Amino acid sequence: MIKRRLLPVVGISAIAALALAGCSGSSGGDSASADGKTTLRVLVNVTPNLTEEFWNDLVAPFEKEHKDIDVVIQNPGAEGVAAAVPRLLAAGDAPDIVQSIAPTPTLAPELVDLSEYDWAKKGPLAEQYSIDGKTYMAGIGYQLQSLFFYNKTAFEEAGITEVPTTVDELTEDLDKLQKAGWTTTVQTGGDWMTSHALQALGLPSVIAENPKWFQEISAGDVTFSETYGDAVDTYADWVAKGYIPKDALGIKYPDAEQAFLSGKSAVYPMGSWFAGTQAKAADSADIGVFRAPAFDADEQPAMGANIASPYSILKATKNQDAAAQLIEFLVTDKKAVTDQLAVDGNFRDGYEYEMTPLGEELQKISADTPEDAYTPTGGGYGERTMPTGYSEELNTQTQALIGGTKAADMLKSMDDWFAANAG
Repeated sequence: MIKRRLLPVVGISAIAALALAGCSGSSGGDSASADGKTTLRVLVNVTPNLTEEFWNDLVAPFEKEHKDIDVVIQNPGAEGVAAAVPRLLAAGDAPDIVQSIAPTPTLAPELVDLSEYDWAKKGPLAEQYSIDGKTYMAGIGYQLQSLFFYNKTAFEEAGITEVPTTVDELTEDLDKLQKAGWTTTVQTGGDWMTSHALQALGLPSVIAENPKWFQEISAGDVTFSETYGDAVDTYADWVAKGYIPKDALGIKYPDAEQAFLSGKSAVYPMGSWFAGTQAKAADSADIGVFRAPAFDADEQPAMGANIASPYSILKATKNQDAAAQLIEFLVTDKKAVTDQLAVDGNFRDGYEYEMTPLGEELQKISADTPEDAYTPTGGGYGERTMPTGYSEELNTQTQALIGGTKAADMLKSMDDWFAANAG
């Protein structure tokens, strides 16, 4: 029977703090367990879909085939993977493998170059994630982000027969939904969800108009207000008209998800992983999905997308060969890849799994999206990245819009932030 272990990052941090009192430098963790096996510590994203049980079951076949390797799953807890990695690196107690964070020029020096491995260099979005021609991660497929899920019953009650293809049409539909009695027209919430909704509204048009937006705004060549202004104005208008409830900031992610699933709200801007949640729900409203539309009817909107489940090896590891073997399994084994795609509603050519009707709608959106139309969201990835802290600042300022801040003031705050951090 394969041993199941989960190591909480909080506990690791406390142990590392004591260890640092007597030594310095990066340990990369213990390389062997008590029974002589090579120990691989894997820091992963734990969510309502990606549970600790899921992760342990995922690596179990690998452990069965590699009896000399013991895989220990680490849960970062509320801190999250992105915040845990730099802290653990500073503590000299980095894991061997990290999952779910994108390589950036800042992080790249801490990562192993995987360019020698074909399974990494030829994987999904590998070129877009590369930095100076080097591959620092390998993923399992595509995770779509610029999406609006919708309650089909709500649309029928509001007399909406076709999904919107422009932002103006979407705004008109929200008005129809509100007049039809849907008090929570757009389901959003606090935490990171707030800015996710704004990015779903604005980024498809911003990137369609300026594919080098990430590089140019980071260099100070363009401003946030002149590129994102229309989206912020529209979002503020949605707040003023009540399409986005003013009490949204008090709603946690699991509660927002459940409210939409149970049919209490009409539209839900969220990533494709929601399809995995809906597939497992015991009861769900009749839900459909459409790609986030552009402002201009003549534009093909860009599609915010991340590599699904990126894996990287930290240089601090003492077990690079074993770590590479595990990642190769995770990104190439048919069942391992398919299980990961299915649990979070992600996609990859040649890896099919049983889909719900909602999943099939998402697959069509993915199939209709050319590779060059994909764009990062948030802080970006590869060489298309934002100054450190962008995602947090955008979220803070978007929450301010819901709190009553005027669009012009929010845009000025973002311009001031870039002036202080870009270039």
